Order: sequence, then C-alpha cells, then structure tokens
Amino acid sequence: MSSPSPQTLAPPHRPSTTPPAIPTALPPDPCLRALAERHGLTVSGARPPLREYTRRLWARRHFIAAFATARLTATYTTARLGQLWQVVTPLLNAGVYYLIFGVLLHTSRGIPNFIPFLCTGIFVFTFTQSTVLAGTRAVSGSLGLVRALHFPRAALPIAYTLVQLQQLLFSMGVLAAIVLICGVPLTWHWLLMIPALLLQSVFNTGLALVMARVGAKTTDTAQLMPFVLRTWMYVSGVFYNLSAFTGSAPHIVSVALNCNPALIYIDLMRYALIDTVRAQDLPPHVWPLALGWALLAGVAGYVFFWKAEEEYGRG
Repeated sequence: MSSPSPQTLAPPHRPSTTPPAIPTALPPDPCLRALAERHGLTVSGARPPLREYTRRLWARRHFIAAFATARLTATYTTARLGQLWQVVTPLLNAGVYYLIFGVLLHTSRGIPNFIPFLCTGIFVFTFTQSTVLAGTRAVSGSLGLVRALHFPRAALPIAYTLVQLQQLLFSMGVLAAIVLICGVPLTWHWLLMIPALLLQSVFNTGLALVMARVGAKTTDTAQLMPFVLRTWMYVSGVFYNLSAFTGSAPHIVSVALNCNPALIYIDLMRYALIDTVRAQDLPPHVWPLALGWALLAGVAGYVFFWKAEEEYGRG
C-alpha cells in the first residue's frame, strides 16, 4: 500500500498593504472626443490662441475702464479728503524729499529750478512704482473675481495700470501749477508730455503683466518688491542730476545707468516741462530707447502673461 504523497501547503494569503496603482491620466474616449468636436465643445479654461485672446480682451475694454474707475473711486471712499489724496500724497512725498535731498544733502546745487526738477521725478517714478506694486497683486488679490467669471485675465493688470494713470493725470495738473509758480514758462515743449506719457504707460503695462503672473505664482513677491523699487528709485536720478555721477563711472556702468527706463521717462518729462533742461542733457538716443523699452516690455509682458492664462485662479 503506497503511502500518501505529502501535501504542499501554500502560505496563507495576506492582503497587500500597497494600494493599487492609479493611472494618472485616462486615455480619451474617441467617441466622446468626436461628439465634443461635433457640437463645438472645448476644454474648460483652455488658453485661446494669442490673436483670439487679444480679440476677447479688446471686447472687454469697457469692463476694463469701468473696473479701473470703480477701483479708483473705492480707494479713497472712507477718507475725509476723498479724491484729494491723489494730489496730497505726491505733494507730501515731494516735500519730504526736498527737505532731505534739497536742504540737508544739498543735491540741489547746480540744478536750476530744483523744485520742478524734483517734483517731476517723483510724480513720474511714482507712476511706475505704483503700477508695479498694483500689478503684483492684480491676480492674487482678485481671486474671487477670477474664479467666478470667465474673461481674459490680462484685463486685471491692465485695469490696475489704468487706475495709476488716472491718478497721475490728477497729479500732472498739480505739477503743471508747481512748474508755472516757480517761474518756468509755458512752451510748445509741453506737448512732448503726450508721447512721453504714452510710451511710459505701455512700458508700465508690460511690467504690470509680468509682475501679475509672478505675483500669482509666488505671493511673497509682493513683500519683496518695495525694496527692489526703492533701490531702482535711487539709481534713476529722481532727486539729483545723475549725469554728475556717470561722468566718472566706468563706461559700462555709465551706459547701464543711461539706459535705465525709469531715468529715460523722467528725463523726457523734465525736458518737456522745464526749459532749463536741454536736449544735450538727455541720455543718448533717448527717444529710440523710450520706444524700445515700451515695445519690449509691452509685447514681452503681454505674451509672458498669456502663456500662463490657464493657471490663474487654480490651486
């Protein structure tokens, strides 16, 4: 009688603790894709082509203007002086800087019409400074609007730039009065303010678009930008004649300072308003540089912002 063959016992089955792999992306169903294409359905929030995006943005121009006006009105609603703060704020800044740089540090030596010189630099640079700061928070500070409504997100930094431009126009009236009170005559050069201000507005819009994308991705940028802008202000000839320092500087430093876009737009406005600022006092090739900076910042900033259109308001 044969002995029974030994039975091999399988080890007890233990459930694996490793969860099954989940596919990261399911393959699209060809039938569903064909159905969506047949009825004109597209991916929600997909970035349109640049030309179509520009067309949609232009169609929202009335919204941009209304949004900018509403933001400007709401800024000073709770203040007693209201809209007067648009004029009082740059005047107070000019008074403080005149006391520090004109009286204590004597940077006014050798600069005729120093008060118009100083006020022009402060008003023009404040336009760029405020636009950059507002652009940094344009998307991150409007997440409720971004997530609730579908519209080209570039409308937000452009609207914030328009807010700062409206504030500058109020200030320019005060600046013109300061210039005339200080004895500077009214000349045809004042008309040059229009192209100079237009080019600076395009440049500022490009900066606002760049900073809006950076600020939406990295919110800490808003805390860093005041220090960057303060450094930029000190090398832009706002309080003193920068040419007095670039003459003894190395050639590459002198070229870099003279190509500074903030300095270029400030000098163009001074040339337009103050008769003692002559053409030979301006940086070389100042008008081509002003146009080049406006085109570079405007076009590059617009494309840079459009590239991340699908990311705004996510996460």
